[in-house]
Amino acid sequence: MLPQGRRFFLPVIVGALLWLVAMLGGCAPRDTPEAQVRAVIAAGEQAAESRDLPGLLELVSPAFLDEHGGGRDELKQALRGYFVTHPSIALLTRIESIEFPYRDLAQVRVTIGTLGREVTETTAFELAADIQEVVLELKLEDDEWKVVRAAWSSTRRG
Repeated sequence: MLPQGRRFFLPVIVGALLWLVAMLGGCAPRDTPEAQVRAVIAAGEQAAESRDLPGLLELVSPAFLDEHGGGRDELKQALRGYFVTHPSIALLTRIESIEFPYRDLAQVRVTIGTLGREVTETTAFELAADIQEVVLELKLEDDEWKVVRAAWSSTRRG
């Protein structure tokens, strides 16, 4: 014999609705691909300013190639040299565009300004700025966006 009335069905319906909401919430995407790519760019900026070479290289794919055919090892050496010659790094980044030609590939155009201080012979500080236009390709590898290609050109030296 089935119980009659609201007392039985109300908890069952509420329980079913709570279960449905929990299941749908668990299936929702955490972030959009664009938000994930923006987070990688922000993490790269933070790692560079902190001079965190291992943290910066975590964002780079083992299959990385630059515009001259240099791989991840060459990038590592170039970054190491840059960190040695620049004890303080301050960056300004502006994402110009993010495009997704494929579901697992993002093309990002970023303008990056590097700021630094150089001591002249008179010990006065002189602000130096270099602005780069950077085109990055990021590929989704094991659910993480990694930089697989990079090309850049200097647009202005201040």
